[in-house]
Amino acid sequence: MCGIFGYCGRRKAAPILVEGLRHLEYRGYDSFGIAVANDGITVQKKQGKISLGGADLSGIKGTMGIGHTRWATHGVPNDQNAHPHLDCPGKIAVVHNGIIENYAALKRELQDRGHTFCSETDTEVIPHLLEEAFQGDLAAAVEKVIPRLEGSYALLVVAAGCPEMVAARKRSPLVLGVGDRAFLAASDVTPILEHTERVVYLEDGDVASVSTKGIVIRQGEANVERPVQRIDWSLAEVKKGGFPHYMQKEIYEQPEVFSATIRTLRDEETPRMLEGIQGVTLVACGTSYHAALLCRYLIEEHCGIPARVELASEFKYYTLPGGDLVVGVSQSGETADTLAAIEKARMHNHPTLAITNVLGSTITRLADHTLYMRAGPEISVAATKSFIAELAVFFHLVDRLSGGKLEPALGSGHLAIGEALLQDLSPAVELCMGARSMFFVGRGPFYPLALEGALKMKEISYIHAEGYAAGEIKHGPFALLSPETPVVALCPPGPAFPAMFSNIKEMKARGTPMVVIGAGGNQELEEVSDVFIPLPGGGLVSHILASTTLLQLLAYHTAVALGRDVDQPRNLAKSVTVE
Repeated sequence: MCGIFGYCGRRKAAPILVEGLRHLEYRGYDSFGIAVANDGITVQKKQGKISLGGADLSGIKGTMGIGHTRWATHGVPNDQNAHPHLDCPGKIAVVHNGIIENYAALKRELQDRGHTFCSETDTEVIPHLLEEAFQGDLAAAVEKVIPRLEGSYALLVVAAGCPEMVAARKRSPLVLGVGDRAFLAASDVTPILEHTERVVYLEDGDVASVSTKGIVIRQGEANVERPVQRIDWSLAEVKKGGFPHYMQKEIYEQPEVFSATIRTLRDEETPRMLEGIQGVTLVACGTSYHAALLCRYLIEEHCGIPARVELASEFKYYTLPGGDLVVGVSQSGETADTLAAIEKARMHNHPTLAITNVLGSTITRLADHTLYMRAGPEISVAATKSFIAELAVFFHLVDRLSGGKLEPALGSGHLAIGEALLQDLSPAVELCMGARSMFFVGRGPFYPLALEGALKMKEISYIHAEGYAAGEIKHGPFALLSPETPVVALCPPGPAFPAMFSNIKEMKARGTPMVVIGAGGNQELEEVSDVFIPLPGGGLVSHILASTTLLQLLAYHTAVALGRDVDQPRNLAKSVTVE
């Protein structure tokens, strides 16, 4: 969940490292640091978000270095626990993303041999192990040390007087950038885009030596070749483009994201694994889990195929139904729990399908087939356009499985999103921003949207919010309803409308402020609402897309009104690469 970045070229490394870390800050922002190698190692690191822009970097000499932005797992956020970490003489520097599970035993062993530690982190054992193993060949030292590390890691290592940077990975993402006059390494492609579109994804067990002469990758005792891939994201996509926050920019990109995803998938052949399937198991985390829950309704209603949805973090504890297609959903393609779920499915000989946003990510190499979102880079920690892109992929999947039942609605989905973007949500924001707690409710496919709306509200506004199936609100949560506890209710036209309308009236009778999202023109529905937000015309697909966008905007504007850090909410990171 941390971000690591390395540079080896002909320019001064320090400012390049700092700028690269800015692009990775959505992966963690508890602390940051850089180490530049020349005849020695120069380190600057600090607790908090990246602020080295005010420091004097001109005196840091060297054209090769590594950097890290941290999401704390071992040890509190402070200067001492910030990466990079050094060996005893200060000649070897390491940055690390992952968890070393046996670090406590290794630390005791090293301390018994006289090593001194400066931090509480698991990472610090690595430079001390390298200190003992290093005999002039840094890559060989890394190869000697990594078999002793239990857990997950993406490592970058530099040493004083050594002309190479060494990269290694196991169950944690690491990608190399191949430029004309420079080579780079990073947790993902975002900081690399400024330098090159050509990348190489390392695989588990790879150890790469990176120098100005090129890249040499070893797996065990053999040299291996990894394909060079071209990333079709642009540098402009990772900038705010005039918006005050990445989240708002990404919400406003959703009409094009939906259209691009549908357009691209239409041109692809239907995966043969979809032919004759008897059941589907969808596995995901967080926002992707909510998209999968919604997809389950559509698969069962339109395709007549049994479907179930499991949290990826719980999937290891369940028995798989025989023959099910297992679909793993991960925006980054690196979510540790989802990768573990795909691996379990493969071990039990289930066909596997990945849905992801990142070409070449780990999940694409694990699964039998991949369907890609076309969301482009998503920088804000709160997922918005990637959720819309996931819905687009799921709509396409249901359309193919059902023989085209959704096709008429898919071509106009972007219009529903566009109409939602025009809504004035000021009255709803004013009602919500004074709340200490909120509920979001819906029925059928709008229940997962209630879960997603609550997640967005709590993660960026810090207002406690819970999503419920509307019929369940009477089974306990009713006790929490009050004039200080607003409820956001999703009440579109459809089979669930009568029951949903009754639920709204029941909650309103308890004096609960009601924000209702529903079809305009229903006077009774509008009268029972404290704030009514009309949906655009259209059917189920349009109402799902418009409701999603309205919930995102409600959370965004509420968080802005409360002065929250919208793009980097406290304690959260974008890509969860540890279990």
